Amino acid sequence: MRYLSLFIVALLLTSCKNEETPQTLKNGSYRAVLEVQDKQGLPFIFRVTSPTTLKIFNAEEVIEVDEVEYRNDSIFITAPVFEGYFAATFDGDNLRGQFIQESLDRIVPFTATYNNDVRFAKHPKSPTSTSVDGVWEAVFSQGIEGDEYIAKGIFEQVEHFVYGTFRTTTGDYRYLEGIMDNNILKLSTFDGAHAFLFTAKVTDSTMEGQFYSGNHWKEPFVAKRNPDYELPSADSLTFLKDGYDSIDFTFPNAKGEMVSLKDQRFKDKVVVVQIMGTWCPNCLDESKYYADFYTKNKDKDLEIIALAFESAKTEEKAFNRIERLTSKIGIDYPVLLAQYGTYDKEKAAEKLPMLNHVLSYPTSIFIDKIGKVRKIHTGFNGPATGEKYTEFKTEFESFIAELLAE
Repeated sequence: MRYLSLFIVALLLTSCKNEETPQTLKNGSYRAVLEVQDKQGLPFIFRVTSPTTLKIFNAEEVIEVDEVEYRNDSIFITAPVFEGYFAATFDGDNLRGQFIQESLDRIVPFTATYNNDVRFAKHPKSPTSTSVDGVWEAVFSQGIEGDEYIAKGIFEQVEHFVYGTFRTTTGDYRYLEGIMDNNILKLSTFDGAHAFLFTAKVTDSTMEGQFYSGNHWKEPFVAKRNPDYELPSADSLTFLKDGYDSIDFTFPNAKGEMVSLKDQRFKDKVVVVQIMGTWCPNCLDESKYYADFYTKNKDKDLEIIALAFESAKTEEKAFNRIERLTSKIGIDYPVLLAQYGTYDKEKAAEKLPMLNHVLSYPTSIFIDKIGKVRKIHTGFNGPATGEKYTEFKTEFESFIAELLAE
């Protein structure tokens, strides 16, 4: 953390030289670029609507940001819900600085150019693009022991513009937006927590490329067209170990009270236990849906309880993140702190030893009125997955109704 503090202090000391009225963001579009590995740039567009408000765009997604602070010639932009923030200085009308995630000790250099709304520029002499429209069977880190995993690419192409996502067994890569430039696919997304860039060389039926996550991770992927491809059922990946038919835990809430499934509040009720983290965009998507569903159905014999596994390095900071999440999206069900300092899945599994593993954030455990686990759903198909998100909601609500009727 020392180097983060030194950076901010240096930035502020430099800023103190300017005693004039602080410069502010101009209304209009900015093209931001995060510097990832291999000298690649990860672009996204944001639009300033006032000196203290802006919107980030990823395909259909619009993220509203209202935490913008000026200190002399410096600007600090904090992402909604998540901990990440930009610390930058003005370079004319443009910005230059870093995107910082303190609990993960990550700093990513970035620039933002004013009056530019082109995410990826297409080469002017590029011929008609290859089409990636449709479904793709993908493998990431193929042949690398311990890292290989499968995914399903779902893309829509309009002229040379491409929109879609990759679904995995643990969730999805949310709203990807980009272009086909001749036979090169370029996709990106930035949501305040994750910064993803995909580049690939595409033929009519195959693609081969690289996936970048910020400047700390990259991996290769390959894919082939397969309109019939589907991932394994999300209800089969996580299960109870032999000898168990229920789960049990006791974790603290923000008031310091220890909360257990054995508490009177949960007795004789259907309970959904949500394994999640405030740092996790898929968890945010799921939490928004669960918060709305719970508000509409909490007068029934239904409870939802979330177990947060946090990267924050202190308990206080972890609870602050939980409070930020619950207040931002209106969560009215309990969110307990199960772990802080790391969201390592092996350590998370130690907190719930009756599970075969914790494979994904989020994971949902469905418990009936007599306390038995009836289903465990791994991952979450968020709004970016389109039909799969609708399918999930239908199945979720149907299964809850079935359990309530018992």
